[in-house]
Amino acid sequence: MSTDEQAARLTLGWEEWVSLPELGLPALKAKVDTGARTSALHATEIETFGPAAAPKVRFRVHPIPGEDGLSIPCSADIIDRREVTSSNGESEMRYVISTDLVVGGQSWPIEVTLTDRTGMALHMLLGRQALGENVAVAPSERFCQPELDYSVYASKNIRKTAPNRVLRIAVLSREDNYSTRRLVEEGEKRGHTVEVIDTTRCYMDINALAPEVHYDGKRLPRYDAVIPRIGASITQYGTAVLRQFETLGTFCVNGSEGITASRDKLHAHQVLARQKIGMPATAFAASPKDTKNLIDIVGGAPLIVKLLESTQGKGVVLAETKKAAESVITAFRGLKANFLVQQFVKEANGEDIRCLVVGSRVVAAMKRSGAEGDFRSNLHLGGSAVSVRITKEERATAVKAARAFGLNVAGVDLLRSETGPKVLEVNSSPGLEGIERTSKKNIAGLIHDEIETNVRPAPLRLRRPTNSRA
Repeated sequence: MSTDEQAARLTLGWEEWVSLPELGLPALKAKVDTGARTSALHATEIETFGPAAAPKVRFRVHPIPGEDGLSIPCSADIIDRREVTSSNGESEMRYVISTDLVVGGQSWPIEVTLTDRTGMALHMLLGRQALGENVAVAPSERFCQPELDYSVYASKNIRKTAPNRVLRIAVLSREDNYSTRRLVEEGEKRGHTVEVIDTTRCYMDINALAPEVHYDGKRLPRYDAVIPRIGASITQYGTAVLRQFETLGTFCVNGSEGITASRDKLHAHQVLARQKIGMPATAFAASPKDTKNLIDIVGGAPLIVKLLESTQGKGVVLAETKKAAESVITAFRGLKANFLVQQFVKEANGEDIRCLVVGSRVVAAMKRSGAEGDFRSNLHLGGSAVSVRITKEERATAVKAARAFGLNVAGVDLLRSETGPKVLEVNSSPGLEGIERTSKKNIAGLIHDEIETNVRPAPLRLRRPTNSRA
């Protein structure tokens, strides 16, 4: 054997610290067992997904024995499924994956089977197939190679350094529209599996021990993330389904509470007011005796009358005179409709700014103008849009408004007034077509960036000091 070969040769004890960086496991204790042919990794919640031609597996790993608070989500390509007989003589079919093993500063690919090793002192076993020719085993020794420490899982960098893994993502949507197609397309470009789920075909098993979401007669698998694209007409049922996913611990791009609050215009404006966010003067009352006072609160005519659950500019009326305002309010009350009255910002000239917020920043903005003779600037009603540069104050207002509802993705509509930006609406399911085509930006990709960041493991607060030899 040459000097170089001797230098490269590793000696392992029967217990060693190892890393599996491709799985996001920087520190793990492993039992080295030459009596075992295959290697095994303790995994729970093992589920297959992806196309039949390229199947994948997702699973969770608890790298620290006895520390169930740390659960690392992992995914990998399936390279095989084989029968393995354990040391107690029991046989089981296991999925086999390939990943890089790092120990003692050296790295090489190994095959690992996935199995539940609950109760085992060590959560990984290295069999002789993984050791290769350049590894010697000293069966009476422990930790022949440099030791690691579980405290790495408590580091704030654990989320930043975690590898991007293949995700299983659900889009809650009833429509095959541009936004849904783009979210699927961009996710699949990154290797993720993205499934479109019709919200109204979901039903729920609500119980304390094992809550589930069912779809077309089958239990839905666990998803890494859910992107809600819930239509206004099914807000109540859609957010109930979303709450069930939240109960399961799934990362939801937008939460049920934020969607519910943003859809109710009265509730939404109360949220904005609580956070001291600028908006047009707004008034609401139930009694017809208060009509005059409502008009006075918003500064008189012209003014806007809005149905509380209006969308895409429908149910929004401009009353140009006091008499017209009284007539519209009386008509809405006659229909037993819930509505609010709002100041008409003349200097906006029928234009508004749609700011698309993803995470904690505005990623794109466009100025929308109404069709000729229409004060509403909605693109669905024939309005037009151009890319626009927004001010620092407008940017901060949009981010603050999205944050007020706890939304990771939001379309914030602003008016430019003489006293600064005024928030008209916060949309929890903003359409992507207009903003992508106007801004020339890959908004769907930025949404997937946000998902990938949030599904990475959070730092663990260790309950006791770690002892590397424990």
